Amino acid sequence: MTAIQDAYGLAAAAAVELLREPMVALRWTEPSALADFTVGGLAAHLASQVETVLARLAEPAPTTPPIDLAEHYSRAAWLGADLDAEANLAIRGKGEQLATDGPAAVLARTESAANAVAAELAAAGPDRTVSPPAGPWALRLDDFLLTRMMEIAVHGDDLACSVGVPTPDLPGEVLVPVFALLTSLSVRRHGATALLRALSRTERAPATVSAF
Repeated sequence: MTAIQDAYGLAAAAAVELLREPMVALRWTEPSALADFTVGGLAAHLASQVETVLARLAEPAPTTPPIDLAEHYSRAAWLGADLDAEANLAIRGKGEQLATDGPAAVLARTESAANAVAAELAAAGPDRTVSPPAGPWALRLDDFLLTRMMEIAVHGDDLACSVGVPTPDLPGEVLVPVFALLTSLSVRRHGATALLRALSRTERAPATVSAF
């Protein structure tokens, strides 16, 4: 397997461990740290970052050539959209729908998917491509896995903050490529100078360099 595939396995395991936290089940129906998302809906959205990989690998590879991540995110309808934009409403709605099965079922599905996806990744060839949920185009498998690692890192923090437990301590194998992706998205949105100042010159730093 590639380094990204190995790293994705670590990220998926961290997501499962967070979903096992008793406070997640205890506060399932309460509001989360994200607007208009319950804890359960957010947990199910986090879980989907594991289940989706397994589902996509079970599909035939797309026939169109893969695009790069810069183009992928330029096409993503949710990126930079308002909270009530159709794309974001759909994301929250799907999470809340998946959450109706309850915390035990969501955890069980995620554990099963995390166990199964390792074998699927091992069997996938180096040139395997998949179609991401965001749209009808193709991504290289490693690029797709990186997008899921980013989602796990970001929403793992969201969920942990929502229920008052420590944010998962992800290893460098996960965080280094995730930070590289977030940095590229931040530069695309705010420009290189803004990010440079945010990281090195607080007196000239912009109010935000959020990648989203």
